[in-house]
Amino acid sequence: MSEAPLFFNVNSNWVPPFQLDHASMSSIKIGPNFPSWLQSQKSLSFLDMSMSGISGKAPSWLWNWISNITFINLSNNHIECDVSDIFLSSTVKLLNIANNSFYGPISTFLCQKKIRKNKLEVLDASNNLLSGELSHCWKYWQSLIHLNLGSNNLVGRIPYSMGALVNLQSLRLQNNSIYGDIPSSLKTCSNLRLIDMGDNHLSIIPPWIGEMKNVLVLRLRSSEFKGYIPQQICQLSSLRVLDLANNSLSGSIPNCLENISAMALPDSYDISFSYSLSSEYWNIYASYVQNVQLGPKGKEMEYKENLKLVRLIDLSSNNLSGSIPVEISNLSELRFLNLSRNHLMGKIPEKIGSMKELESVDLSRNHLSGKIPPSMSNLTFLSLLDLSYNNLSGRIPSSTQLQSFDALSFIGNPQLCGDPLPKSCTIEEQSLNKSPIGSVEDDSKNSSFYIGMGVGFATGFWAICGALFFNRTWRHAYFRFADEIKDWIYVTIMIKMNLLEKLRVCLSK
Repeated sequence: MSEAPLFFNVNSNWVPPFQLDHASMSSIKIGPNFPSWLQSQKSLSFLDMSMSGISGKAPSWLWNWISNITFINLSNNHIECDVSDIFLSSTVKLLNIANNSFYGPISTFLCQKKIRKNKLEVLDASNNLLSGELSHCWKYWQSLIHLNLGSNNLVGRIPYSMGALVNLQSLRLQNNSIYGDIPSSLKTCSNLRLIDMGDNHLSIIPPWIGEMKNVLVLRLRSSEFKGYIPQQICQLSSLRVLDLANNSLSGSIPNCLENISAMALPDSYDISFSYSLSSEYWNIYASYVQNVQLGPKGKEMEYKENLKLVRLIDLSSNNLSGSIPVEISNLSELRFLNLSRNHLMGKIPEKIGSMKELESVDLSRNHLSGKIPPSMSNLTFLSLLDLSYNNLSGRIPSSTQLQSFDALSFIGNPQLCGDPLPKSCTIEEQSLNKSPIGSVEDDSKNSSFYIGMGVGFATGFWAICGALFFNRTWRHAYFRFADEIKDWIYVTIMIKMNLLEKLRVCLSK
């Protein structure tokens, strides 16, 4: 009955005349009370009551009753429950209680003896009221594939024992109060594809992160990271999302980002961020889909099934300096680029127009200078552009694409002119923005002229000097001629001087 516009309103004493194996009731109105008729269902293996309007305390019979269920999804309700009351048998493989009001120390749930033989593969307890430090009981949870404890009240360090989760494909601890280093033991979790530790209080991005070869999404934004972006991050050739925004990172942007081939080459295979579980009886697949909050166009958005389409680099709001590496232009599959609010200098890479898939470019609030590259006109998919508050100069290249943005995309660059800015370009500014091809042709002509003149002079000089050097008769004749010329010049000058002297005497009388 999922997604149906129904109210499943039955009497609290109703006993169904059937036994269900599979109950899918997502997004229909069941609550506010937890349906008591479920107690009569003894062979249920699949239960989905997400987004069903259930509120209040979970009934005391609930966790013993679900002991035979494989798939449990109670997410997006208003259920209150102490996590120490949760009991999981070895049959439960997926437990999704996200977006509720579950509370209590996380360690009391993870370390309780009665569930140490669990075979849970997916645990999503995000957006609840869980508290305390992450425990050291992870050796009892080695079946986990997806772990999401984001948006709770967790504190303390990430324990070294999390390295025991060798099957883990996604680790999400975002939006807590976790502090300290990322433990190197996570290197043993070689299957990790998604790491989200954003919105915490962590220290540095460890260089060993480059050893996590299968990571597709690395979200470490707003976690107080300091130091440099390690060059080893370029070894993550499968990376599709690199989000390090809103930290205190310094130094330059690594010039090896072109080595991230997933952003430079088209996909050779399809990827998925979902987990599918087959019901034992009905062969009906239930999917758990990852969702990640990203801000590719300046506004936080949730990406789920479409996450596999995203190619993003967000290094905004840090203390990065130096220039934008020209090598970044080789990331031809990149869709979202945000380097705003840093201290970057130099020019925008001339070949940025070769990044044909770009949908969003934000380079605002830096110290970039020079002209806007004409190749930017080639970015036909561009729907967001922000170059404001830099030191850019000259004419904005004329194109349907760039002129489609309003003046706010270019303001704060006093030397910039042309549509869509209200400032018109002067003749001088237009001459400074001549076509690079024309400039090359003019330079080429001038170079050819001077080269030809130099070759001609050298040829004439050595033709005359060589003849005088090797021919004795010509040499004597040349010097005799030179002496005669010298004598003629001397005599002529003396005659002129005598005439001038006589003229002076006459005038004085």
